[in-house]
Amino acid sequence: MSLWEVKATLPVDRVDDVDGMLLEREDERWSVMHDVLIPAAWVVGLFTDEAEAREQWAEIRDLVPEAGEAAFQEMADEDWQESYKLHFQAWRCGRLHWVPVWERESHRMKEEDVAIWLDPGMAFGTGNHETTRLCCERLVAWAESAPRNATIVDAGCGSGILAISAARLGFTDVQGFDNDPEAVRIAQENGALNDLQNELEFYEGDLETGFGDGPYDLVLANILGHVLAEFVPELTAAVKPGGLLVLSGILAVEVRTIQAAFTRVVPDWAVEAREMGEWCDIALTRPS
Repeated sequence: MSLWEVKATLPVDRVDDVDGMLLEREDERWSVMHDVLIPAAWVVGLFTDEAEAREQWAEIRDLVPEAGEAAFQEMADEDWQESYKLHFQAWRCGRLHWVPVWERESHRMKEEDVAIWLDPGMAFGTGNHETTRLCCERLVAWAESAPRNATIVDAGCGSGILAISAARLGFTDVQGFDNDPEAVRIAQENGALNDLQNELEFYEGDLETGFGDGPYDLVLANILGHVLAEFVPELTAAVKPGGLLVLSGILAVEVRTIQAAFTRVVPDWAVEAREMGEWCDIALTRPS
């Protein structure tokens, strides 16, 4: 199968803004590639045919007027994979390493460290986005003192990277759900890629139906700020006494508004927010 790639240069100082805009659109066909070594950046889209590629670019071009002239190219799957490898490098947080599968034989780490093997392709998130990194850092820090039978749910799991990370840290009761059946399928495949198909449960659900086995010791919700604010009762009810709720996908400019939406409902919970680039997370700890 071949794909049509749309690729246009992007000013490096606009990477975060455009990346945030694309994330809010929730259209995984578009992404931003940023080579920090050159430095250079591109906005890139992948589509099934040329007509769709040109139609979608006309829409994006109006939203990103600073982008350069777009180039359209037909690419076989393997061509796209090879191109993507140039822009995806391994990264780590604590003893967790997120490593592309093509570095499986060459990647080196300490004996006590663990790796999550990623095959990004078109849909598996790399974890490099600030919203995911914020969640991963919270997870790694929480894991230092949490019992391995603690219950964990990844709400809006997407490609499953957070749930897979939790299982890699040794937790034995980890779930993830998404309202997109394709995301659930991809998450299951990525769990199998890491030999965790029997350690994880991914299923279809949303913020109203997905917490059926709750409450949980840790709830991870890397979604979007306005969605989180809409489901405050459901998210807070999913947390056990003494448990932790980690929210991400929140723009720095809206963090106070989102935090206020939660503290109005659970005023006695401890709250901490952090910033990374133009993104923030909020961690809320329920009293025991």
